[in-house]
Amino acid sequence: MLLFALCAALAGCADIEARRFYRAGTEALDRGESQRAVAELERAAALAPEISAIQNHLGIAYQDAGRSDDALLAYERAVALDCDNRAAESNLRELRAHLHDSRSSPDGEPTGDFRSSPDGEPTGDLRSSPDGDEPNTGQGASR
Repeated sequence: MLLFALCAALAGCADIEARRFYRAGTEALDRGESQRAVAELERAAALAPEISAIQNHLGIAYQDAGRSDDALLAYERAVALDCDNRAAESNLRELRAHLHDSRSSPDGEPTGDFRSSPDGEPTGDLRSSPDGDEPNTGQGASR
């Protein structure tokens, strides 16, 4: 009985820590701090690998950090964990399309910049809005 209580307490602590890292990673994403977001969300994912939302946000952070292959894997995990996670489905679909287009161009370079203009203002985002209907034209992603 004592062993069960100890295991439950430890699991609860891991859950609390995962939520803290998830929140910190999401806040870093909102501030445009990709590397910090990746670090925080990787910690959250290590503590709670079964939570689809964490995997989706990790994918967003990887994508913002220019790590498309890692983003693809994180989005795939998010969808595998929760096939009803529309944000993850949308992010996965859009990234696959973007990667296909960039790898299909004659020079192998992306066919457009989906992140920001030279002055740093957002010009569009290859992820969908939270409702999944329209492209997101500002900061953020399908969460």
